[in-house]
Amino acid sequence: MSGWDELFGRVAGRFVRAEPRCRARAYVRGLLAPIAGKNGWALAEVAGEATPDGMQRLLNAATWDADGVRDDVRAYAVEHLADGEGVLVVDETGFLKRGTKSAGVQRQYSGTAGRIENCQLGVFLA
Repeated sequence: MSGWDELFGRVAGRFVRAEPRCRARAYVRGLLAPIAGKNGWALAEVAGEATPDGMQRLLNAATWDADGVRDDVRAYAVEHLADGEGVLVVDETGFLKRGTKSAGVQRQYSGTAGRIENCQLGVFLA
């Protein structure tokens, strides 16, 4: 069994229905795909879907245990990547924005700016 199949086998029970489980798998595959834009349209296209409606439904309305998926993915990562001398670095970075059309852009505190600004936040793990 590949690591991909093992990981999704682990989280399968966190989804009430098969459709969101399959779409979540396709969504993550899209995020990992070598495509230029990681927006709803591009992810739907990689998944072979005509519109991003299904991907948006997964993120906005589908019933699944997001906390459980997070815990399962964390446990999987620890099992496969853990090193007694390793360090996990989590960095939340603000990207200042002028407009409002990018996902997640709103007036919020940005450590980059040191104040409340119109920005988008990104969380990076290394």
